[in-house]
Amino acid sequence: MKRIVLFLGTNLAILLILSLSMKLLGIDSYLAQSGSGINYQGLLIFAAIFGMGGAFISLAISKWTAKRFTGARVIEQPSNDVERWLVATVQRQAQAAGIGMPEVAIYDSPDVNAFATGMSRNNALVAVSTGLMNRMSRDEAEAVLGHEVSHVANGDMVTLALISGVVNTFVIFLSRVIGQLVDRVVFKNERGHGPAFWITVIVAELVLGILASIIVAWFSRQREFRADRGGAQLASRGKMIAALKRLQSVSTQPLPDQLAAFGISGGIPKGLAGLFMTHPPLEKRIEALAQSGEQSQGTSPRSAF
Repeated sequence: MKRIVLFLGTNLAILLILSLSMKLLGIDSYLAQSGSGINYQGLLIFAAIFGMGGAFISLAISKWTAKRFTGARVIEQPSNDVERWLVATVQRQAQAAGIGMPEVAIYDSPDVNAFATGMSRNNALVAVSTGLMNRMSRDEAEAVLGHEVSHVANGDMVTLALISGVVNTFVIFLSRVIGQLVDRVVFKNERGHGPAFWITVIVAELVLGILASIIVAWFSRQREFRADRGGAQLASRGKMIAALKRLQSVSTQPLPDQLAAFGISGGIPKGLAGLFMTHPPLEKRIEALAQSGEQSQGTSPRSAF
């Protein structure tokens, strides 16, 4: 319920700011006088259908996409001790986090990584690589699983889809408003849409899309800190810190773009590229966990869920 209220509030706030800005700058009146005939309400509905629709279609097929891109095999009946341990650990953590039992999968990769995805808290997938199981101790792997289960319990997949949908909506909306402005004001085109409109829309979508990616990546990085705290609660702070330190010592290739935001490790940010990273640097995550441990001493524990 809180996420829905936040989503609606964000939409209303952005819509109000856009309306006030257009009126204060005189854009609204000028466009009306120049005969552009922009139907802002219709354009916003169009943008929302495509922006939000695309985000939620991706969310709806996220488990299928994850299995296809990584070759993850869902463990239906554990066939060995490793698989039995994986299923039992995720089951115990899911019960502690108050969510439905996710599907548990393993995929063949030498890289040390894991991810969680799915449509909801009770319809999720948690997958780990064979490299993670081979190169991490069970205590470290338990913390990684706790991190991923926390993503599910926190509703991070839905939250990220909402945020992506909102920014996509306004990228589509603003790019067409800018295209209409350039077409009418600069090139004095009074009928239909000229070439300037379409060229401007493409350029504006590229520029605004880059800015939107920075916003989504920032939200994703904040979400990682919270999932680390959740993993520390489900396993232990020491195990979570040990797992992050292990990730520092190994070379990890990023997951496919569709899954990058939901993995345990997201690469090493360098320069401006750090603005587009879905994960904070590992040293900052370790430092944040250590500081949260110091702050919690002498206080009663609180749930992260």
